[in-house]
Amino acid sequence: MAAVSLSVSTVKPLGDRVFVKVSESEEKTAGGILLPDTAKEKPQVGEVAQVGPGKRNEDGSRQSPEISVGDKVLYSKYAGTDIKLGSDEYVLLSEKDILAVVN
Repeated sequence: MAAVSLSVSTVKPLGDRVFVKVSESEEKTAGGILLPDTAKEKPQVGEVAQVGPGKRNEDGSRQSPEISVGDKVLYSKYAGTDIKLGSDEYVLLSEKDILAVVN
């Protein structure tokens, strides 16, 4: 079986799926206390790396996604599938799991 090398440029989401690069989690609290790896929460903010072509409507046409590559988004805590490519972490999730675009 041949080995497949995956990168962000080779992964293209299908339908209304979005590929998001996860932001780094906080290293310390607002009070200055350093957090161990076991106490860190999973981040819910990331940058959109790839966007699928959009959801199909009942008549067969596509509904274009509301977000685009480069947008910083807030997504549901337990949404999507975690993927690690190299040293970077990504989440593959549906567009409906994106809660807001962060400016």
